[in-house]
Amino acid sequence: MPGPKPLPLELSDHERRVLRGWLRKRTASQALVLRSRIVLACADGASNARVADDLGISRETVRKWRSRFVADRLEGLVDRPRSGAPRQITDEQVQALVARTLGQAPPTGDAHWSTRSMAEAEGMSQSAVSRIWRAFGLKPHIVETWKLSTDPQFVTKVRDVVGIYLSPPRCGAVRTAPQCGCRGSRRTHGPAWGR
Repeated sequence: MPGPKPLPLELSDHERRVLRGWLRKRTASQALVLRSRIVLACADGASNARVADDLGISRETVRKWRSRFVADRLEGLVDRPRSGAPRQITDEQVQALVARTLGQAPPTGDAHWSTRSMAEAEGMSQSAVSRIWRAFGLKPHIVETWKLSTDPQFVTKVRDVVGIYLSPPRCGAVRTAPQCGCRGSRRTHGPAWGR
């Protein structure tokens, strides 16, 4: 016994171009590509059963996407937003957390913020703080500062070292020694001219 008569489906030239574009697009989801194939096959006059057999899917799937396309056209083939819990953390809270991370030291006297201390200060969970830090690339436990020497002859020494690199002597070797009185490890490989 034949099923109900399928909804008639006709495509405009624009819709046909868009659907064929989705078929060729490398970044299109597999679901969108399958939906495009269904609609194009239905528009060519194939029955739901024939399309289902050709594409290896159920008739119900063909029926669903045919009817959704007839009702909503191209927009009906794109995934709809899924339901879920509403956001608990507002943009203002994220902004305040990032500003506090970058601009304030922890009130406990610690050297840097931890997820626990920030979560307590902002009234959020540790995982929320961790997700926000990860999203913004924040790593408060990693200190990226530059410390200059307090040596009064520092500038002169830097000029000497940089000068050797910028204008090296033709037949010379540079030897360095640690200033702390520690012995450096013996070099087992290196340039042949130093041996």
